[in-house]
Amino acid sequence: MALFPKDHFTPLASGLDHPEGVTYGPDDLVYAGGEAGQIYRIGLNGALTQIGSTGGFCLGLACDADANVYICDSGHAAVMKMTPDGTCSIYCDRAGDVRFRTPNFPVFDAEGNLFISDSGGHFQNNGRVYVIRPGGEAELFSAEPSVFANGLCLSPDRRYLYVVESERPGVSRLPILPSLAAGPCEQVLTLPADEVPDGLAFDEAGNLYISCYQPNRIYRLSPQGDLDTVVDDPTGLHLAMTTNLVFAGPDLGLLLIANLGGWHIAQGSIGARGAPLAYPSLAK
Repeated sequence: MALFPKDHFTPLASGLDHPEGVTYGPDDLVYAGGEAGQIYRIGLNGALTQIGSTGGFCLGLACDADANVYICDSGHAAVMKMTPDGTCSIYCDRAGDVRFRTPNFPVFDAEGNLFISDSGGHFQNNGRVYVIRPGGEAELFSAEPSVFANGLCLSPDRRYLYVVESERPGVSRLPILPSLAAGPCEQVLTLPADEVPDGLAFDEAGNLYISCYQPNRIYRLSPQGDLDTVVDDPTGLHLAMTTNLVFAGPDLGLLLIANLGGWHIAQGSIGARGAPLAYPSLAK
């Protein structure tokens, strides 16, 4: 049984073009992407503005300390950077001579290293995780979470990078070694074969929240390994093809969920506070 009814989650903002990525910025504003490259800025009151476009297809998003948005763009096969005034440029599109294929989700650490998943091709088991150093030079972090690597998040203690493998389906984690190399990949959750996990977020107590593209469901995995269903919407009226999720608000007490099939960002308080995101300063 779900912890919350499906109508507990209500739209924060509607009319977005198939939003997949959503994040919360250092300016207390919400950022989301569209399938034609749109980047939206959303107030916690629901006020919606499009600040620019990559001209591609926006997947996951992350912000730095100056509210620049870093976008995994599958249309450009690159991580794009958009400034607050809407100026867009390529931040990184390769690691050495290897071009990104399907950059999917980014997450910053406090030092400005940007971890990104590259999903590869569907059912090809060629996903990767890269790390982009401050300034835009990338290197391979791990080739182990290969089964369509998708959503990422850092553990609250910053010791592990958690990775959704959508076509496994489940969640893995990579120990982050002091040299910024990855330790051996560890499976932390396996879901039924007909489910498709997508996004990840931690609360401050170490519970991991997992959004599913199918079915329309959010899970909570405790540090002890107990799995609960936070919300389930078989109707698709309140939650539809849930992708990324993030905690937002001044106390990080509001859970936001991107709905690729619902054209909206859903919001709901669930009695938990999110683990803070890192907003590194990358100004030269």
